[in-house]
Amino acid sequence: MADVKKEKNEKLFDDSDLPSAQDLGSSTEVVGQVSDITGFEEQKAALGSAHFNRLGWKRLTVVLIVEAIALGSLSMPAAFATLGMVAGTILCVGLGLLAIYTSYVVGQVKLKYPEVQHYADAGRLIMGKFGYELIGAMFVLQLTFLVGSHCLTGTIAFLNITNNGACSLVFGVVSAIILLLLAIPPSFAEVAILGYIDFVSIMAAIFITIIATGIQRTDAGVASDWSAWPEENLTFTKAFIAITNIVFAYSFAICQFSFMDEMHTPKHFVKSIWALGLIEIVIYTLTGALIYVFVGTGVKSPSLLSAGSLVSKVAFGIALPVIFISGSINGTVVARYIHGRVYRNSVTRFINTTKGWVTWLALISFITLIAWVIAEAIPFFSDLLAISSALFISGFTFYFPAIFWFMLIRQGKWYAKENLLKSITNGLVFIIGIVVLVGGTYASIVDIIDQYNNGTVRGAFTCAPFE
Repeated sequence: MADVKKEKNEKLFDDSDLPSAQDLGSSTEVVGQVSDITGFEEQKAALGSAHFNRLGWKRLTVVLIVEAIALGSLSMPAAFATLGMVAGTILCVGLGLLAIYTSYVVGQVKLKYPEVQHYADAGRLIMGKFGYELIGAMFVLQLTFLVGSHCLTGTIAFLNITNNGACSLVFGVVSAIILLLLAIPPSFAEVAILGYIDFVSIMAAIFITIIATGIQRTDAGVASDWSAWPEENLTFTKAFIAITNIVFAYSFAICQFSFMDEMHTPKHFVKSIWALGLIEIVIYTLTGALIYVFVGTGVKSPSLLSAGSLVSKVAFGIALPVIFISGSINGTVVARYIHGRVYRNSVTRFINTTKGWVTWLALISFITLIAWVIAEAIPFFSDLLAISSALFISGFTFYFPAIFWFMLIRQGKWYAKENLLKSITNGLVFIIGIVVLVGGTYASIVDIIDQYNNGTVRGAFTCAPFE
């Protein structure tokens, strides 16, 4: 029985799941194979293949940092203020450790099935063509939401720096254009170079905010009103918005298949995820706890807004690189997936021909446009992160990796002695993912409706500044 299941899973591109012969030229070809090519195309394919296999584990760590450590850290203090210091710390550390484990499972799937290039390909392994299309759609939507959230943060930053010096729509367009320009390089190895600037940017912005809020609290001469316990009269909706904001911060597994596909030695991924995971846990926990202690229950989201008028301008100015570099890499990943899928059997997919570049630029532009529309339609930071986390990250970080372990990685019965602990762990991870999916989606929708009804948020597609 196990052999039959293994044989079924190994046929990632089974005849029933492959595109038609009309689409590929032959139903027996391997996906991604470039057939019937000229000498010029063969040279371009060889150069393209070499260009997209340059990542080592250190560069992978940098690329993961670029993708992961950004907006999540800015929402942590507000989440701590809602949940209290105890629950905030436990969730921050606990969910971080679970994210490291699920990322390890994702990496194991990539090593066992090297033909998996993106998360959607792993969906084909567990649910056939339906899984490929479903997870592919979720993959595209989530990464587009992420680009949108960075576009929104860029707008907030520019408005803050200029004292609402122009229509917010204008700053939204400016943010979208910057994200578009930075997403043009198609290789993640090139993004890794910007990663060092990205990391210094976010760390400096957080450091400045922590110091400024600490000094302001000392000058006030009064202790802040922070609490170890959740705020009074905490509603289900507000609590889940805070929880999903923490979940959002640990969303690095979604791009892992895509990044590992460019590694020259994929088995070294474990070093990268441990380095990233521990760095994230330390940064998120300290950022959330310290700024919450210094500011108190009035802490804002994104947290840079809590540093005072002048310092917040400085912090946002320093944070601009991370806002746009981290946002652009999500656009690059989703465009790589779509472009590679459309041109899977053509040299065009290597983006080193005229047609390749034209189609790539058109696709990146379209994705950025959709992201800008999302940013303008949901113009409030916490809820945009929350609905994104609930609908998509709940799966990519939690319940999909749990399913992968049970269906693709596990050997032997789930209740066997050597599997029992992992079975319990993955069962718990699956339940957490489903709870976040259902509870988080409900809470996000209710909160968005309430904010519009109460007039506590500006309207969509307006010049009005953010409160």
